[in-house]
Amino acid sequence: MSAKAISEQTGKEFLYKYICTSAAVQNRFKYANVTAETDWDRLAQDHPWLLTEHLVVKPDQLIKRRGKLGLVGVNLDLQGVKEWLKPRLNRETTVAKAKGVLKNFLIEPFVAHKQEEEFYICIYATREGDHVLFHHEGGVDVGDVDAKAQKFLVAVDEKLTEDDVKKHLLPHVSADKKDVLASFILGLFNLYEDLYFTYLEINPLVVTGEGVFVLDMAAKIDATADYICKAKWGDVEFPPPFGREAYPEEAYIADLDAKSGASLKLTLLNPRGRIWTMVAGGGASVVYSDTICDLGGVNELANYGEYSGAPSEQQTYDYAKTILSLMTREKHNDGKVLIIGGSIANFTNVAATFKGIVRAIKDYQVPLKEHEVTIFVRRGGPNYQEGLRVMGEVGKTTGIPIHVFGTETHMTAIVGMALGHRPIPNQPPVAAHTANFLLNSSGSASTPATSRTASFSEPRVANDATPAKKAKPGVPPDTTHCPTWSLKNCSQRAFQEQQGSAGGAGAKATSLFSKHTKSLVWGMQTRAVQGMLDFDYICSREEPSVAALVYPFTGDHKQKFYWGHKEILIPVYKNMSDAMKKHPEVDVLISFASLRSAFDSTMETMQYPQIHTIAIIAEGIPEAQTRKIIKTADEKGVTIIGPATVGGIKPGCFKIGNTGGMLDNILASKLYRPGSVAYVSRSGGMSNELNNIISRTTDGVFEGVAIGGDRYPGSTFMDHVLRYQDTPGVKMIVMLGEIGGAEEYKICQGIKEGRITKPVVCWCIGTCATMFSSEVQFGHAGACANQASETAVAKNQALREAGAIVPRSFDELGDAIKTVYDDLVASGVIVPAQEVPPPTVPMDYSWARELGLIRKPASFMTSICDERGQELIYAGMPITEVFKEEMGLGGVLGLLWFQRRLPRYACQFIEMCLMVTADHGPAVSGAHNTIVCARAGKDLISSLTSGLLTIGDRFGGALDAAARQFSKAFDSGLMPMEFVNKMKKEGKLIMGIGHRVKSINNPDMRVQILKDFVKQHFPATQLLDYALDVEKITTSKKPNLILNVDGFIGVAFVDLLRTCGGFTREEADEYVEIGALNGIFVLGRSMGFIGHYLDQKRLKQGLYRHPWDDISYVLPEHMTM
Repeated sequence: MSAKAISEQTGKEFLYKYICTSAAVQNRFKYANVTAETDWDRLAQDHPWLLTEHLVVKPDQLIKRRGKLGLVGVNLDLQGVKEWLKPRLNRETTVAKAKGVLKNFLIEPFVAHKQEEEFYICIYATREGDHVLFHHEGGVDVGDVDAKAQKFLVAVDEKLTEDDVKKHLLPHVSADKKDVLASFILGLFNLYEDLYFTYLEINPLVVTGEGVFVLDMAAKIDATADYICKAKWGDVEFPPPFGREAYPEEAYIADLDAKSGASLKLTLLNPRGRIWTMVAGGGASVVYSDTICDLGGVNELANYGEYSGAPSEQQTYDYAKTILSLMTREKHNDGKVLIIGGSIANFTNVAATFKGIVRAIKDYQVPLKEHEVTIFVRRGGPNYQEGLRVMGEVGKTTGIPIHVFGTETHMTAIVGMALGHRPIPNQPPVAAHTANFLLNSSGSASTPATSRTASFSEPRVANDATPAKKAKPGVPPDTTHCPTWSLKNCSQRAFQEQQGSAGGAGAKATSLFSKHTKSLVWGMQTRAVQGMLDFDYICSREEPSVAALVYPFTGDHKQKFYWGHKEILIPVYKNMSDAMKKHPEVDVLISFASLRSAFDSTMETMQYPQIHTIAIIAEGIPEAQTRKIIKTADEKGVTIIGPATVGGIKPGCFKIGNTGGMLDNILASKLYRPGSVAYVSRSGGMSNELNNIISRTTDGVFEGVAIGGDRYPGSTFMDHVLRYQDTPGVKMIVMLGEIGGAEEYKICQGIKEGRITKPVVCWCIGTCATMFSSEVQFGHAGACANQASETAVAKNQALREAGAIVPRSFDELGDAIKTVYDDLVASGVIVPAQEVPPPTVPMDYSWARELGLIRKPASFMTSICDERGQELIYAGMPITEVFKEEMGLGGVLGLLWFQRRLPRYACQFIEMCLMVTADHGPAVSGAHNTIVCARAGKDLISSLTSGLLTIGDRFGGALDAAARQFSKAFDSGLMPMEFVNKMKKEGKLIMGIGHRVKSINNPDMRVQILKDFVKQHFPATQLLDYALDVEKITTSKKPNLILNVDGFIGVAFVDLLRTCGGFTREEADEYVEIGALNGIFVLGRSMGFIGHYLDQKRLKQGLYRHPWDDISYVLPEHMTM
């Protein structure tokens, strides 16, 4: 959400730190916080003024009207504060409907003053700007300030001045206080803007001869501006509303949400409740809560929450296990129900998210059965059939009753089943698999004729909108249902394609999209673009709707996409200006810019007059930036859809990004051709649900827009409803409003004034909010009622009284739509046309593979590592477990090289081998090569490679050869002397025997260290003992024919493989044959080579040239004569 309440202490801290005013603000930072754990002696030590001043004490827990409730202690000494707190601290109290514990109090200096020195000041944000309210009489008895106060609107992008303050706000203030108040109010307003407040109230504000005193303060800040204000805000704590505890699980989910591009929300309402929800989608989550409360479950509803925005499997698992952990802590006499619901997803892979939920259910299957939990599932969207299948399977394998439903079932029907209000079908209908929609059954690869692209309920004509005079015989002209002024938009196609308006700057379009609309997409969103092209293809568009992409992080290039069966190239530009110049036909921009860059990119876009519509997908744009976008758009006549939206769709013409979901849903909801019903919604997920409902109850959707869930959407319900009113092809309108804001009342006014004459079916979600004892912020930033008129119940009643068709609940919305549609058909306003099958589009290879429809032999096989999931896996072990078990480098090497978890001593031995082989000075060939290469100016990789290429039988590569020779001799039963004699007779060197420097009299300490460890820890050392016997024979002939470090590691490693219990004899021999042991030397010595490279660079050594006196020049005699 955006606007979040902060504590009074936090608000005053911001004010004291950052306000800039000539007024003398008193008692700066004089406040002390008290809880049940407070050490009073330490508190007095930290705040010595507590012992010398008279004090005020009050709870700091977002409680309104504390003075009226007797929750403020005034003019007390410190002992008096303690006495006042005794009957209140940690005691339960009731404020309005909310019951809560008073546990956080604020102590401040008492300010003696007169009543006439009290004032009231409030600043709050609206769509148009920031309102400043001032009243010359403040305090607990201020009364109805909205009616009494002086008001001044500071419009978006305008500045407040002291003259404005004095003229508009201070007419009733005495002259001696005007300058002080004007300076303070101006400083306060600037603070409000700079720190992204959305609400700031001080009552009373006291002004005496000493200066200005801020007594009581309430404030909200725009939490989405954290990335802008972090330096000033610091780590802000947002306290829960009074009456609701702050749970660690809520903080855990909030932290997951902050780290994720998805949306994860959790609010605990009643942890002892029996009804738990896990709902996908901000709008859908509200609808499910509404339905539970409508059916009498408000007192048993345990939580509110939502997950959306394509969370990963791991994120969904973390979210689900948190819910399951909470609901299995206390048993309920009637058992518990878990509702895993959701609307039809636009782009979330349902099967992938359900995998996370299934993992959590498996982990908690025992407590779920102990608590007699029954699970009800309803979902739709990409790959939902597989998701539902997996969910049904886990119910069978765990024995947990899980009832699974898809899009054939009304979204909230499972609530009635869960609460016992409707029967559970024995065998729910099974929806067709995604593949059945997408595979080409006719075998035709051609694009069919464009005869379907006229309105589905009207005959095809040249124009996008059908004039009344073209109506079929028997169909009343459009004017029988619409006022005559609606015909002003019926004109020639070219005129409509220029957005239907010839007005000057500021005039907005009636028709946003046609089948010739061209768009730019900001951001490398290839999946969304491909979805748009597939939609274009099945709508029989002549050309793709995407002209180009803009992506500032790469150079200009072409990106490959599919147009039906063939591949096409779409240009990608680094700069917006280049894209606009080269594509003058573009009039729509779809922005997938992040919340941080969406403002700048949108403002840049509006510099180009050719752009008439902008869709902003990002969620979390600060409200102050959104309001600037709206103001500029209004001035330039640009329609903004969003922010925080999936977009919109005009069947047969154009769709924004991921709107409408994948092709299976587009085909199932008949979005490839226009119907007669237009809708507008806040929620993206619920807009897809409306597509489903409307397609099942009418001839389909004409156009649909999700305006977005923010408090200030770029375009409003009224903007789009008026467009639909003026569009002849639209015969009825559906609006899905929600709690918060007052935009729905404009629809009421439009109906009453006769501006809206087409049937309007409305429902506002969020009716459950009035039943909760404490305030709940729902999934959308704007879904919070700040006054009674903003509740969903009040809006539904007002719409009903105005003449809109309002059902009794969301459950009955489909019935209401069908009733109105049937009446329009019966009266001849709508004449359903004959259905024409859409063309088929080939399925993408990646999606077909996801659905298990195809198989392909892999180019590579791997068995040691898997990076595809949420967590990296080494030979079956997650990376977190590797660190948790402290396996070390040797353990990781065991997993990656040998696919086994080796014993601890084996891991230690591997690490010791790496340590002793790490380096052997600069004179050896590998180090020498590395040094020469480094001094030639080559990079690290080249220098390291140069050194590694010298490794072989003569240098460092004797581990494998030694292991093979000694193993073969030992396994064939040769005595050590026989082995030595055999090798001598064959004229072969014994690998691993001999050293240039070390000898029996000057032993290699590396070998000694390894020998001591091996003898102490290995279960058996048969091959090592054999090699040591060979060493006795060879050193008797020559002292330097010792078992060197290569030979020792080789034979000891064979003993390790054969005796550690992790390998068969065949496996042990195979690892020796394929060169695993040489890998130890290569890995170890690489550390040394890198060290030499860095050393040479650090010493800044120049190009190496070998000295002549170290070279023996031996030339043929005839060349020297």
